[in-house]
Amino acid sequence: MTKKTKRILFVITGLGMGGAENQVVNIADELKIRGHIVTIAYMLEPLIVLPKNNNVKVVFLDGEKSIKGIFKAYINLVKLINNIRPNIVHSNMYHANILTRLAKLFSKIPKLVCTAHSNNEGGKFRMFIYRITNFLGDVFTNVSEKAVCEFEYKKAVSKNIMLAMHNGIDTNKFIFNHESRDLLRKELKIENKRVFISIGRFDEAKDYPNLLNAFSIVYKEYKDIHLLIVGDGNLRVTIESMIINLNIEESVTLLGIRKDVEKLLSASDIFVLSSAWEGFGLVVAEAMACQRIVVSTDCGGVSEV
Repeated sequence: MTKKTKRILFVITGLGMGGAENQVVNIADELKIRGHIVTIAYMLEPLIVLPKNNNVKVVFLDGEKSIKGIFKAYINLVKLINNIRPNIVHSNMYHANILTRLAKLFSKIPKLVCTAHSNNEGGKFRMFIYRITNFLGDVFTNVSEKAVCEFEYKKAVSKNIMLAMHNGIDTNKFIFNHESRDLLRKELKIENKRVFISIGRFDEAKDYPNLLNAFSIVYKEYKDIHLLIVGDGNLRVTIESMIINLNIEESVTLLGIRKDVEKLLSASDIFVLSSAWEGFGLVVAEAMACQRIVVSTDCGGVSEV
């Protein structure tokens, strides 16, 4: 280990599907390339998003959404920090941010960076917990100016404390590809369709009912359109039922969780984000990098993207 090499620990609530999860593993991969010793600790299952570099260590803190489970994850986090003695700890998302701040009371963390990834990380109680634990962190960031303003408005932080740090993408990966477009359109039998695509987990924030209602209106007039939806989650049954009730089964394909998002974007014509709230809207940047037209709700930091 050289003087320039740092031990860096990322702590995140979970490594399921999402922009925050992808952002963390991508940064971890890049830091490993630059010669640092990198560990990612996550609290909750399932494990879906992983770093590409096998030398980035991934540690499960064995947590769950219960008081007992969170306490267990906290104990394991303190042990981990004391064991690897990181130079920098970077926590991400609400539960990880709070637990890591509290872990600082019983472990040595030279520098603690906490990042929120949304303009909506919960109600008044969570904002209060953020406010009273702010002193334990060294830097507090969010992924857009809009999200920072929302945290200030909700009194999670005092003004001029939280920093806006926009997310980034790999523009060598997210680039329009003619070959991928032709192959996937043929595979999905959508060669002669105008293709819309939406990407994101199936939860309230992404507001898929908004998307499906809008698509059904367009479909009544234009039959040569098709909608691809990439993702999964606890609202899948609701979304499947809505597709049937709207009589758009033949024009909507649920693709589940995919690892070839950049290729699917190339196969589409128009990317749609129907979210009720967002922090940054990472997938919007990915779609734009692939030269796709974007239709989006005005939520979170999307206008900044």
